[in-house]
Amino acid sequence: MAIGAVAAFWSVSLLFVLTPGADWAYAIAAGLRHRTVLPAVGGMLAGHLAATMVVAAGVAALVERSPSVLTALTVVGAAYLVWLGIGAITRPAQLRTGAEEAAGSWVRQAAKGAGVSGLNPKVFLLFLALLPQFTDPDAAWPAAMQITALGLVHVASCAVVYTGVGTGARVVLAARPTAARAVTRVSGLAMVGIGALLLLEKLIT
Repeated sequence: MAIGAVAAFWSVSLLFVLTPGADWAYAIAAGLRHRTVLPAVGGMLAGHLAATMVVAAGVAALVERSPSVLTALTVVGAAYLVWLGIGAITRPAQLRTGAEEAAGSWVRQAAKGAGVSGLNPKVFLLFLALLPQFTDPDAAWPAAMQITALGLVHVASCAVVYTGVGTGARVVLAARPTAARAVTRVSGLAMVGIGALLLLEKLIT
């Protein structure tokens, strides 16, 4: 692939990653609740990688052409975001300073992260519209391999930004428990709002 195409995609992808959304909200909540954000961020990266694989396999085009499948995906993803948001609002973060959390907790964090990004229909639609535009049909690599490579570039940006957001939230709010709880509730409200907007958009269209 041409370096120029990769750089152009990276600049567009980075703008998407830097835009606060459900991933940011979950990264902040994980940073305030847990000793490390790596399991949560790892789960979100897995969700983005799965979306990349779906687009590379051509399944996303089928999903986009099937209103019923897309509607079901939107409802499930939106409901999951609302559920996570309500949990963050009703159980605001408590900064952990004691012993390391159990491995099972890490698995739950990763699973939630994968759900936040992997069940977001906007991610699939964005990738469907974005990734193919930066592929070169005359390149030596097949289109699916090019899409996968570009997806890995996007995942790398997500890793840096989401880790920074989650860790930064913990460091900045470490000595401010009241502010930490408020930020967690705001993050929860953001997830509820995003989920509600997705449902409303689907009902209107």
